[in-house]
Amino acid sequence: MDVALRYSKFVPRVYNLAKSLGFTPGKIMPSRAFCSDESQGYPVILIAKHFGAFPFNHGLVGGMISTDRHGPHAHHGKDLVIIHASHVGYDPHSGKFGVYRRLQTEGTTETTSCGKICGTLDWYQNEYHFAQNNILLTKNDGNYQVLIDNLLLHNDRSQGLMLNLEQLVEQNSQDKIIAIKSLSTSKVFPLANDILEKIRKNNQAEPLEEGETKAIGNNLTPDLFYFKRQSDDHMDRNLITAMPYIVTDKHPALKAAQVNTQVEFDHAFRSVIQEPEYQGKKVLFISGLNVDISPEKGQIFPLTKFIPWAAYHQTTDGKHETWEQAELYERLKAQPYDNPDQVNLENAIKDMEELQEIVLPF
Repeated sequence: MDVALRYSKFVPRVYNLAKSLGFTPGKIMPSRAFCSDESQGYPVILIAKHFGAFPFNHGLVGGMISTDRHGPHAHHGKDLVIIHASHVGYDPHSGKFGVYRRLQTEGTTETTSCGKICGTLDWYQNEYHFAQNNILLTKNDGNYQVLIDNLLLHNDRSQGLMLNLEQLVEQNSQDKIIAIKSLSTSKVFPLANDILEKIRKNNQAEPLEEGETKAIGNNLTPDLFYFKRQSDDHMDRNLITAMPYIVTDKHPALKAAQVNTQVEFDHAFRSVIQEPEYQGKKVLFISGLNVDISPEKGQIFPLTKFIPWAAYHQTTDGKHETWEQAELYERLKAQPYDNPDQVNLENAIKDMEELQEIVLPF
């Protein structure tokens, strides 16, 4: 089911949803938890337009949530809305996720987006590509074997791609993994029957001819490995468990942004529940993914879409509930996207320009 919403219709629906929950117009303090990327500016402008207030900032680079800002946010309004999103760029011409055309660069070049997420992915993708090319499948005397680089056999390493060797290699009758042969930089093992059957099914044929050798490539599936990495980076901690599924996905940057959104919501909504300053207040916390479609010639802003993930709603008497994706989407779609309370930003700016100047006392 396609649950993506254009931002121009998503934000007014959030505002109307808040009103339907008893939030008071003119007393709602929105907050955004977005990446610092300039591509996130258009959503910020729309939030200011429809809520009549520039949103508080809960966001850290990469679309992570600064949970230590809950208290200040609570002090800035009677009713409180948080819109959180990781983001990923998208080029509709190539169909590629993880890139964004930046108008202010020389030549309006495409670069990675989100840069933080894609930068985090680089190390893991390099580790995965090394393993793809240094685990070899071969067929000798009718038997399928796997040649594994010695580096990949050392799961006692402090960081790197670690193999689930018992899944990849056929064990002997004592359930032990025994190498058939040791080479100068690798060892040879019998290939696990389950892996062979999976490759046959995927290829619709025998994967190798007698005496042929080739890299395991995309047959190195997420169940066959995991990652270790020495890092205190927040993004690493969010993604590392799911990273085998991310690096093998058709769109790794999109998958990583989705995972980051899910992990951040799970972490942040618990902190919202426990935040003393939110007690006795109405709170609506919506989490999802911003997809930044690169602007075409003549466009200033991206055609941003929002893919909802989950939401948390809290009432003044402490009752609260969580809405999963389908329920959140239906609640948003049920709201009109006409907003009679929206601010005409150009008129508001013009009014401020025409006010008598106030001279500061120094």
